[in-house]
Amino acid sequence: MKELVKYIATALVDNPDEVSVHEVEGEQTSVIELRVAKGDLGKIIGKHGKTAQSIRTILSAASAKIGKRAVLEIIE
Repeated sequence: MKELVKYIATALVDNPDEVSVHEVEGEQTSVIELRVAKGDLGKIIGKHGKTAQSIRTILSAASAKIGKRAVLEIIE
């Protein structure tokens, strides 16, 4: 899941070198923390949060396939 989020985020931002993804795994749920450059935060969130919601939807579908739950946290 971590690699999936990193792949999507680096494709969207202007500074792909500053994309950082950290995964905190639990028994049932994984929390994926995404950090990007300050200037790229708007590109990750998108208008009215639609891009962030789309990333969360893709992440949810991929994690359901492996039988876990994943939550995306976008950290400023």
